[in-house]
Amino acid sequence: METDSRNALDTMTKDIRQATYLTAFTTNSLTFNDYDGLPLVFTYSPTAKTLSKIKGSYTKVLLTGCDSLTFSIFQRTPVGGSDAAYPASSTATAKMIQVQWLCSRKILGHTANTESVQTAKIVIRKKKSI
Repeated sequence: METDSRNALDTMTKDIRQATYLTAFTTNSLTFNDYDGLPLVFTYSPTAKTLSKIKGSYTKVLLTGCDSLTFSIFQRTPVGGSDAAYPASSTATAKMIQVQWLCSRKILGHTANTESVQTAKIVIRKKKSI
């Protein structure tokens, strides 16, 4: 499970850093204008407990057994005296994405949180004005 989380985070980090801007945001879905002009979507399904990447007709499930996942958006402006950033008021001001999740699996028929909470902040490096 740790390997799956690392791979999902690596994929998201690479893709988000290459995106030009965020076009839509909810706490369980992000839509970007990708470097090639096509939409790039990361979506969490709480019923299926999956995190998926969607680009055109391509869909890839990045995580399974995901009990919770939340996206947050931030400006890049740091809060004075800390390493925190100000929340973004809209997708137009979003420069940094935070993702946080917790996955589990069944062991001998019982669900066990076999992974610590994963969290990361990812900067949109190629950010362009909309």
